[in-house]
Amino acid sequence: MENGSVNQGEGKDPSTFLSDLIGNAVLVKLNSGVIYKGELQSVDGYMNIALEKTDEYVNGAKRRSYGDAFVRGNNVMYIAAD
Repeated sequence: MENGSVNQGEGKDPSTFLSDLIGNAVLVKLNSGVIYKGELQSVDGYMNIALEKTDEYVNGAKRRSYGDAFVRGNNVMYIAAD
């Protein structure tokens, strides 16, 4: 917040940010570089993530589509709104 600039997520803790994303499209990048894009259904304190309508991308190319997917939290590098 230097020189009066405002950060986009200012004042939100990570759990509030993730709770606000439930039901919306998200991008989940794993430590391996694989990316999952889908609709966030739930996330817990360990960053375990449940997605619906999920597509898997490897090296930028769509590899598979899943109805539902569960990603274990210790594999997650980051979650972003899509």
